[in-house]
Amino acid sequence: MSQTLPPLIDTHAHLDSHQYEGDRQEVIQRALRAGISHMITIGCDLASSRACVKLAEQYETLYAAIGVHPHDAATLDDAALAELEQLAGRCSKVVAIGETGLDYYHQHCPRDVQQEAFRRQIRLARNLGRPVIIHDRDAHEDVIAILQQENASECCGVLHCFSGDSAMAQKCLDLGFYLSFPATITYPKNDLLREVVKQLPTERLLIETDCPYLSPQPLRGKRNEPALLRHTAEEVARIKGLSVVDVSRITNLNAYRLFGIGQVDLSAKIAYRIRNSLYLNITNRCSNACVFCAKFRDFAVKGHQLKLDREPSCEEIKRAIGNPKNYTEVVFCGYGESLLRLDVVREIGRWLHAQGVPVRINTDGLANLVYGRNILPELGEFVDAISVSLNAADAATYQKICRSCFGDAAYQAVKDFIREAAKYIPSVTASVVAMPGIDVEACRRIVEQELKVDFRVRPYNEVG
Repeated sequence: MSQTLPPLIDTHAHLDSHQYEGDRQEVIQRALRAGISHMITIGCDLASSRACVKLAEQYETLYAAIGVHPHDAATLDDAALAELEQLAGRCSKVVAIGETGLDYYHQHCPRDVQQEAFRRQIRLARNLGRPVIIHDRDAHEDVIAILQQENASECCGVLHCFSGDSAMAQKCLDLGFYLSFPATITYPKNDLLREVVKQLPTERLLIETDCPYLSPQPLRGKRNEPALLRHTAEEVARIKGLSVVDVSRITNLNAYRLFGIGQVDLSAKIAYRIRNSLYLNITNRCSNACVFCAKFRDFAVKGHQLKLDREPSCEEIKRAIGNPKNYTEVVFCGYGESLLRLDVVREIGRWLHAQGVPVRINTDGLANLVYGRNILPELGEFVDAISVSLNAADAATYQKICRSCFGDAAYQAVKDFIREAAKYIPSVTASVVAMPGIDVEACRRIVEQELKVDFRVRPYNEVG
């Protein structure tokens, strides 16, 4: 596998397809050379499920999913279901049940037959403790209803080759499911699907080829294969404003969490890269306990683990940074309020500033309350930009959402901090998280008319 390409995982391929009969081994080798570290080959009936298990046993980097596609739902009798269970018990490389689901576009089987086969495979997945891989074509409402009725959130899973809108995506997220996207997001007319990708939290995103089908736009009409997965990764990176390295790290972690495959770095990060910025995670303590803060669900940000077992020293932080000139900026922004460690921020910030490296701080704006004095003149000595979380248009809403330890005094303190920051720091931004209950436009008016600094709306449920 090339060392210059970030590894990617193809979570949905049909490598048992007859289209690979003449060169299957070469296809798998091309994938490895292209940096595809692992592939899941997907069963669609008993014969293909057996074939996928055999391939997974033959190739170290292949894993299998077994199931009966809605086109063949009529074949899922008691004997077939029992064989699927036996296959899963026999082979540890069977990582999911599916693909199963509903297809109301082709309707090769009656809807009631599809629905019963779908229900039975969800129950099998729950009993085996495996995730379920779902095919959904023109059947969104019934797919969601059956997932809810069958308590599919207990086994979790993925909507493969997702084709719904943002409302459908949110229903899947509410069930704890992942969404997977093939190269259809590269097709010129698929703006609505690209918008879904844009809005989707990265921690629920997977990528796939669905090969031999759905080749990327430059190769449409030709046979698809796992080596071409990079086209999809590059498009996701473009849509999300990330690098392909970011997409690799994020989707690999997601595949590891859902299917238990691949190798991911689960060590806590002091310094972590997103795009070409380096972020510093120097404390997990915070003055606030914001209701939207993702750390109350998970300490991962863009595939990086940020839960510290202790707060690092200045020397440890410098070692984690390495050569700061490798980055366009260094940002104090971990899963906590960096300014609670003002002495550390000051030492590291001055060290960075002396080397000509731009320094940014993301903060809740409560540091002047913490220290009982104005710290902004000293920050102005080395900080090039500061982003302050305003998050509300009034004190009551702020306290309801941000749950500050300073109570009713917090909101006014944040506004005062923003005003004062503009005197000392070249670039000041007030930010707002676009979550339900926050009047974004009222916040915008306060920032533009009263505070007179830059304004930024941060996506809800998206960190980094």
